Amino acid sequence: MGASGRTSNIPPKALRPETNVLLRRVPHSKPPFTLGEVKKAVPPHCFNRSVLRSFSYVAYDLVISSLLYYVATTYIHLLPSPLSSLAWPLYWICQGCVLTGVWMLAHECGHHAFSDYQWLDDTVGFILHSALLVPYFSWKHSHRRHHSNIASIDLDEVHVPKPKSKIRWRTSKYLNNPPGRLFILLFTLTLGWPLYLMINIKGRKYDRFASHYDPYSPIYSNSERAQIFLSDAGNLAISLVLYKLAAAKGLTWVLSIYGVPLLIVNGFVVLITFLHHTHPALPHYDSSEWDWFKGALSTVDRDYGILNKVFHNITDTHVAHHLFSTMPHYHAMEATKAIRPILGDYYKFDGTPFVKAIWREFKECVYVEADDGGQKGVLWYNNN
Repeated sequence: MGASGRTSNIPPKALRPETNVLLRRVPHSKPPFTLGEVKKAVPPHCFNRSVLRSFSYVAYDLVISSLLYYVATTYIHLLPSPLSSLAWPLYWICQGCVLTGVWMLAHECGHHAFSDYQWLDDTVGFILHSALLVPYFSWKHSHRRHHSNIASIDLDEVHVPKPKSKIRWRTSKYLNNPPGRLFILLFTLTLGWPLYLMINIKGRKYDRFASHYDPYSPIYSNSERAQIFLSDAGNLAISLVLYKLAAAKGLTWVLSIYGVPLLIVNGFVVLITFLHHTHPALPHYDSSEWDWFKGALSTVDRDYGILNKVFHNITDTHVAHHLFSTMPHYHAMEATKAIRPILGDYYKFDGTPFVKAIWREFKECVYVEADDGGQKGVLWYNNN
C-alpha cells in the first residue's frame, strides 16, 4: 500500500470482501497532506453551528422518547401476557436507541459543537448527560484528553490496548476462546461504562487511583475540580429522583421504564467507542512515533444501518469528528465525503455489520506489538 494514498480505500460493496478490510492497513508514515489542506476541502458552512437546528434534534429525540414512554406506560399492561412479554423488550430496545441519540447530542455539547455559546453547550450537555447518569464535566474533560492523545498507548484515555508483554497469558489462555470472549463481551457491554467512570477500567494508567467521580482524581487539573463536584451533584440529583420514583411506583417500574433502556444506552456507548478505535488495520503508537495528526487518522468509520441516523451519524463520520471535533453532526457526512479524496488510504471505513464486527475485533485484537522487522514504535493488533 502506497503511503501517498490519494485514492479512496473504499471499493464498492460488491468488491469489499471482509479479508480486504482486514488486510488493508492504514498507512503509519507522515501523511503527504496537512490538516490545513484537509480543512480547505471541507465546505466552509460545515463549520457553522446553529442553535435552532441543534435544538431541533434535541426536541425530536425527546418527543420520540416521550411517545415511547407514553405507549409503554399506557398500553403495554393492557396487552395479554404473551404480547406484553414481547412489547417490553421492543420498548427497551427502541427507547435505548433513542436515548443513545440523546447521549450523542450531549457528547456534542462537550465538544462545543452544539452552538457558538460555551455556556449554552455546557448547560444543555449537563442536563442531558445528568439525566442519563453521566457526569458531564468529568467525562467532557477526560474525553477531551482522549481527542488530544488518540492512538497513543502512553497517553490515550480510553480503550488503550495492551502491549503483548503486558498480557496475562494465564488469563488469556482461558478467555481467548468463544465462551471466554462471549463472557468478556457481555461483561464489557453491561458493566464496562459504569466501571470506566468509577474505577477507570480500560482507561489510561495513572500513578494512583483514578475515578471520574473524584474531583481530586489525577485525571483532572486544579481548575477543573469545581466542575467535577457539579457533575457529581447532577448525578446525585437524578439518583434521588429515581429513588423517589422507586418508592412511589416500585423498583420494577423504574427498571422497566428507565433502567433497562439505560443499560442499552451504556452498552451502545461502549460498543461504538470500542469499534471506532479497535480494528486490525489501525496502528497505535508509542511516544517515539506518535503525533496528533497520525493519531487522529487512526480511527475507523462504521456502518450501523438505520442506527446511523438514530445516533446522529457519530458512527459513520468518526474520522471527520476526530479531525474537526467542533463541527456539528449535521454537517459531518458532507464533510466526510469532501475529505475522503484527500485522505485516500489514510481514511478507513469498515461496512461489516456491527454485531459481526465486535465479535471479530474481540477475537483479532487482543494486544498490540510491532511487526517483525517493522518500524519500532508503530504497534498493530494481534491475537496469538
